[in-house]
Amino acid sequence: MKKTIVAAAIGECVHVAGIMNFLNLAELAGWRTVFLGPAVPVKKVVEIARQEQADLVGVSYRLTPETGERLLGEFAEEADELHSKGVRFAFGGTPPMVERARQLGFFEQVFEGGEPADQVVAYLKGQLPGQVQAIDFPQTMVERIQWKTPFPLIRHHFGLPTMQESILGIEKIAEASALDVISLGIDQDAQENFFAPERQDPRRKGAGGVPVRSWQDYEALFAASRRGNYPLMRTYSGTDHFIQLAEMYAETIHIAWCAIPLFWFNQMDGRGPWDLKGSIGEHQQVMAWYGKRNIPVELNEPHHWGMRDAPDVITVVSAFLAACNARAFGVKDYIAQYMFNSPPGMSDAMDLAKMLAIQCLIESLSGPDFRIWTQTRTGLLSYPLDPAAARAHLAASVYLQMALKPHIIHVVGHTEADHAATADDVIEACKIARRAIENSVRGAPDMTADPKIQARVDELVLEAAITLQTIRDISDKDIADPFIDPFVLTRAVTLGILDAPQLRNNPFARGNISTRIINGACVAVDSNGNPISEAQRLEALH
Repeated sequence: MKKTIVAAAIGECVHVAGIMNFLNLAELAGWRTVFLGPAVPVKKVVEIARQEQADLVGVSYRLTPETGERLLGEFAEEADELHSKGVRFAFGGTPPMVERARQLGFFEQVFEGGEPADQVVAYLKGQLPGQVQAIDFPQTMVERIQWKTPFPLIRHHFGLPTMQESILGIEKIAEASALDVISLGIDQDAQENFFAPERQDPRRKGAGGVPVRSWQDYEALFAASRRGNYPLMRTYSGTDHFIQLAEMYAETIHIAWCAIPLFWFNQMDGRGPWDLKGSIGEHQQVMAWYGKRNIPVELNEPHHWGMRDAPDVITVVSAFLAACNARAFGVKDYIAQYMFNSPPGMSDAMDLAKMLAIQCLIESLSGPDFRIWTQTRTGLLSYPLDPAAARAHLAASVYLQMALKPHIIHVVGHTEADHAATADDVIEACKIARRAIENSVRGAPDMTADPKIQARVDELVLEAAITLQTIRDISDKDIADPFIDPFVLTRAVTLGILDAPQLRNNPFARGNISTRIINGACVAVDSNGNPISEAQRLEALH
């Protein structure tokens, strides 16, 4: 049975907006709510709380603190019997009133109105103030998603050029309860050469993130997060010695999930020592390693194509191939990543249509043994330099992303175009994102219902089917599943079936494709700049 909350503004106070917001959040958290209205006498609140067998009584007062203090004293005396029987009491009001309510010592929790909605929901789900410990915050991704619903998990990248800066920053972020997942940014040498120190270059130390050089470094970074709201932690899967890194991550930072591409982080993009075919096989082994241990896996694949100006259809196809590989190699909880604003210049409508087309294709793969979790993020390359404009872009992008009903929002800080985020930047960015999320959760228009968006979804799904069939056609008949075969996937790139303009002069890809933003969508074009269908583009490869 649902627990019951009885709530009212007491005395002569008629301000009930805060009470109503509190009750709306309580309903989201599974409570039965009884709203008594404004200016309710103390005796009546207690009487109805008794009649309704309330588990929690919430009262509000937002007028003169001196009058309110006397009124709360009267309320505490009247409700003492209920209090002694285990009924819980919460108060909401102005900061001066909250301070006086806190001093009274009667109320379990007090609210002044600025608390994030997800933290209020956490209280309503049983998290008591002043008694917070790690056990109050689920420490696996799936459990934390389920615990935090209807709000998505908030994730942000963080890593500074020294260990000390990074440790202090993680402590500050965790204490602020700013996010749910710290994505640990480590420097390029650690990603590629952690287990090959002879290849490390001291001059590159700290380039791109934290210069972790030992198991103890990872343990220290994780220990820094053991405070506040005890955020989960994850990091890059690396570009070499993948399984050794995975074992270390699982042991030291209790990695929340693995993130790895299918076609990237190798010689093709200059971020690792493996050739294309070899790296695909290595990445598949990493998926299998994590899948066997029931650790979720994210394939951060499609945005790598979008960031290199590939047409929307190739981004959609790459997302489907990524999900196919994750399922084939034993991943049970798959995180589908959707990076919006890639390439920059797309309209919000066509951006959303591309994401919906991806959802349409990969949902066909879901089942009891392959659960799909949606993660969205703002485009890395889309931020303006102007700080005010960047903040606005972050809020607008997150609000758009909420149309996909994501389980995780990867907040990309508004400072991205200027500098790596400091702890204060991370906290601010997460506050901006949280407000956009709260606005959406209260009730947003259904942007997915736009007929133009749905028409583009249908077009992309049909176009993607043509590309996928072309990949099947280049496969030998004895290959059971061409979508997971490293040789076939490599040929799809070398033949130009999967291509992007920024891959020109690449040793593995053709880079012959040309694209433009037309009517808000990123499409392939011919030599005259006219849009061409996927069938026309693929026919020209022969």
